[in-house]
Amino acid sequence: MSADTIGARIKYWRLRRGGMTQAVLAGLAGVTQPYISQVEAGRKTIERRATLIGIAAALQVTVADLLDQPGDPTDPIKAGTADAVPAIWSALIEIEEGERRAPTWTAEQLDAEIGRNVELRDQANHAAMARALPALLLAAAGHDDGGRALAQVGYQASACLRHLGYRHLARVAAKVALVAAESSGHNAWIGAARFATAQSLPIEAAGVASRVAGRALADLQGAAAGPEVRQMLGQLHLSAAFASAVDGRADDASGHLAEAAREAATLGDPADGAGFNQACFGPTNVKLWEMSIAAELGEHGRVTEAARKVRPDSLRAVIRHQSYWLDLGRALAHSGRSDREALTAFMWAERAAPLTFTLNPLAHDAVVAMVRRARDRSMSDDLRILARRVGVDVHA
Repeated sequence: MSADTIGARIKYWRLRRGGMTQAVLAGLAGVTQPYISQVEAGRKTIERRATLIGIAAALQVTVADLLDQPGDPTDPIKAGTADAVPAIWSALIEIEEGERRAPTWTAEQLDAEIGRNVELRDQANHAAMARALPALLLAAAGHDDGGRALAQVGYQASACLRHLGYRHLARVAAKVALVAAESSGHNAWIGAARFATAQSLPIEAAGVASRVAGRALADLQGAAAGPEVRQMLGQLHLSAAFASAVDGRADDASGHLAEAAREAATLGDPADGAGFNQACFGPTNVKLWEMSIAAELGEHGRVTEAARKVRPDSLRAVIRHQSYWLDLGRALAHSGRSDREALTAFMWAERAAPLTFTLNPLAHDAVVAMVRRARDRSMSDDLRILARRVGVDVHA
């Protein structure tokens, strides 16, 4: 299937369904026919994951099919990332089956490699993370420390795979991390692994994801005396809030967000800009999640208002910087009347983590929509440059 936008893939699957009309698809998905027409033409983006879920259900496909994830592993954009995934999968299967290799690294060498992967994660360098993970997973599994190293590396693998679009494998890695964390008895790592599990679930399982986070919150509440566990409880509230928003439960989203804000207010932002497991939990991160939740609820004014009150620069994880600029850019691009400001935000998002931005289908489609709107007027050089970076043909 040669379809490089969500809208083109929607059209492809619609026609495969016996020539289903746009009007029929719109009725089944709960949107309007003109909206479907504009999305298929690439002049409008799908801004809410709930809308993606409705359209995918109407077409009897998965959201991943519409997002083209994980996509073609031979795509040049994925060079150096997709080719490492089979080895990661093989390592995860070996670990799940209980096989353990004799250690070839000392404890110091393993700690150093884990530390290097932490730095790569802070930089959102998922390509380098993917290449390092097969050996790192197997080394951590063979290390006799009660499971703590494997819990950390399993979490890193889950986060990396999710950002690369391999959610099914991200869930496997999260489960590996959870088993290891429970073996170690370390409550903060248990919380981190439960968070990774909720985050790795497919978009259409948002209701399940919110319940997974909710159960983790209940299970860990009694161990919430230490700051590390409290940071993970805060992250679980944020995960539950976002999943509730996708699931159409705005009140539950607001409640979880308020709980996270209360926890963050007592902890403050992490002094090192990262906190436990590089989660960055604190008031700044809560505000960034508030922007993402508002975007999912279609509250574009709330996104731009929140953006004026927070700056992500104090956090080490550049993926959080990108989240800020991407949510702001999509909110500004919503009406098509603020494309110049949206372009600036998207350029900052791309600079923060180029590969992650390029692989993000929603970011890609936002740039496509801006390019197609710009054809009716003069296209700026900056927009041409950004379009080239994300593989958008400005002449198509």
